[in-house]
Amino acid sequence: MNRISRFLASTIGAKLGMAATGILLALFVVAHLIGNLLVWKGRAAMNDYAEMLAHLGVWLWVARLGLLAIFASHIALGLRLAARNRAARPVAYAKNHTIQASVASRTMVLTGLLVLAFVALHLLHFTLGWLDPARYALTETLTRDGAAVVRHDVFGMLVAGFHVDVFVVIYVAAMVVLGLHLSHGIQSLFQTLGLRHPAYVRLVQLLGRTVAFVLALGFALIPLSVRLGFVGAGAVQ
Repeated sequence: MNRISRFLASTIGAKLGMAATGILLALFVVAHLIGNLLVWKGRAAMNDYAEMLAHLGVWLWVARLGLLAIFASHIALGLRLAARNRAARPVAYAKNHTIQASVASRTMVLTGLLVLAFVALHLLHFTLGWLDPARYALTETLTRDGAAVVRHDVFGMLVAGFHVDVFVVIYVAAMVVLGLHLSHGIQSLFQTLGLRHPAYVRLVQLLGRTVAFVLALGFALIPLSVRLGFVGAGAVQ
């Protein structure tokens, strides 16, 4: 364990640690988006998926806590590298040479912290229901084998929740921030793994921006579609 700690304390170890945690988080983002897009199939599909996750019981919370640990490690390693970069250049350049750097690359620490704040809000909103307890408490009653079954109406909660304009604005803005962070993060991943050769650097840049755009757009379309009435029309209690 001490050997791992010493390795992660080194610059190369921190970069590889960020790459590894970044890959895991990106895979989770993709999986989470796929699950969320079930909202387009309606209440039954969305609530079936949510019920399946709920039946995982304690293992669902093990996965959630594991993801939070990975996310915390990613943030901590990023802050450590940023601090080292500042320490290595304590005196600012006489002339600013960051003009050619992208907005995404210059704001990685800021966008990372903003994504962290959004994740906390998202957990309080839809996972724990503390921000909107009335909508979180919505239920759906089904008949199975002649018996009534009551389950959490995640579809209704989501639709009702995104009829609150402030939440729509926050979620869409957060997806813009996530897109910026992923855009440069994916490119940095290739560079850390030694896969960003000058011969195809433009291809790596295009890949990073395209993946980030698709993921951010996919998430942002959900609150926008609900609020504009394309999804869940007439479902608000």
